[in-house]
Amino acid sequence: MTAGLERRALAARIAEDIAEGSIVNLGIGAPTLIADQLPAGLEIILHTENGMLGMGPAPEPSLVDPDLINAGKQPVTELAGAAYFHHADSFGMMRGGHLDICVLGAFQVSQRGDLANWHTGAPDAIPAVGGAMDLAIGAKNVWVMTDLLTRDGGSKLVDECSYPLTGKRCVSRVYTDRAVFDVAPTGFAVTEIFGGGTIDELRALTGLDLVDATSVTQEGRS
Repeated sequence: MTAGLERRALAARIAEDIAEGSIVNLGIGAPTLIADQLPAGLEIILHTENGMLGMGPAPEPSLVDPDLINAGKQPVTELAGAAYFHHADSFGMMRGGHLDICVLGAFQVSQRGDLANWHTGAPDAIPAVGGAMDLAIGAKNVWVMTDLLTRDGGSKLVDECSYPLTGKRCVSRVYTDRAVFDVAPTGFAVTEIFGGGTIDELRALTGLDLVDATSVTQEGRS
């Protein structure tokens, strides 16, 4: 199978699916790249759990403000109308169902939409849950951005998560470098494939009985 999308291209693909007017939280790691790929002219409000609404893209190196960072301690910019507030208020927004979308990274996602993204269970691993559990249960739509395969070649899409769960049945869509998957009642449905791959190759890589929904999606996007 040919190589899929690199991370910035995948971030741009995810940005295409974020509707104008959405309030969105971008998880630590690869999802933060989406902030730089949002279409110009659309009002999409970015939330960060350390207490900010109206976060903008990464600044030019000469314009970095060390006091203006996201939850991953990366420098960010502020857009017109940006607001700052207490950490507790920020988590109240997350838990209270006020976010339209959150995009998180993942170690594993199960066919039921269970998410594992904070700890591998390894004795020497450093657990880092952050606000992921609050986002997983509080956001109206939970999307995942991740590579399809681990460094060892295993699939991050699984029948059952073997790592400690962040949330149960919370994920609705998974964007990977190889394909886009919706979590359907019957399991993962492939809606888009990147890099010239095939559904059979994805089935071989994941070991799952994937539903091919690409023809339906292509008709809907044309």
